[in-house]
Amino acid sequence: MNELLIGYARVSTHDQDLTVQREALERLGVTPERIYTDQGLTGTNRDRPGLRQAMAACRDGDTFVVTKLDRLARSLKDARDIVDELTAKRVKLNLGGSIHDPNDPVGRLLFNVLAMVAEFESDLIRARTREGMQLAKAKGRLRGRAPKLTDAQQALLMQVYRDGTHTTAELAAIFAVSRATVYRTVHRNEP
Repeated sequence: MNELLIGYARVSTHDQDLTVQREALERLGVTPERIYTDQGLTGTNRDRPGLRQAMAACRDGDTFVVTKLDRLARSLKDARDIVDELTAKRVKLNLGGSIHDPNDPVGRLLFNVLAMVAEFESDLIRARTREGMQLAKAKGRLRGRAPKLTDAQQALLMQVYRDGTHTTAELAAIFAVSRATVYRTVHRNEP
């Protein structure tokens, strides 16, 4: 039976492009029809359709190819779980041209270090995002989602609600919002 090269590429947002990874996988010998991708999914999310398909396509003796470890996983635990699953299927892992040997102590050490660096980078990105959001909020630039109803609409809704002439469902229909929005508005405006 012929051994196959199964490629996997991932980008975290829909704005990013997979072309560079696809070309690198092709240079590593993976044919385009054997490249599985995920776009708009982070490496910390293990539930990725492209990854699932790529793992399912692997057979005994095949090689699973990624350009870099952080494209495969962004946590040490997920990286180890994926390698364990590949090893159980007797599938080799090619990281950007280097074959990972799970039985070699030095290879395991290097793999764990790379996985820890990928996890660390992910943690830094999250921390920077939180800091940026806090700074924007402090400067008044980040206020969350805009309310569904203007102040005037909220005042009118409260007036009709207090009159008791309409049910919550009717108010939701009149103002073209959900009943939950009506309840939130009432809760916010009740003394």
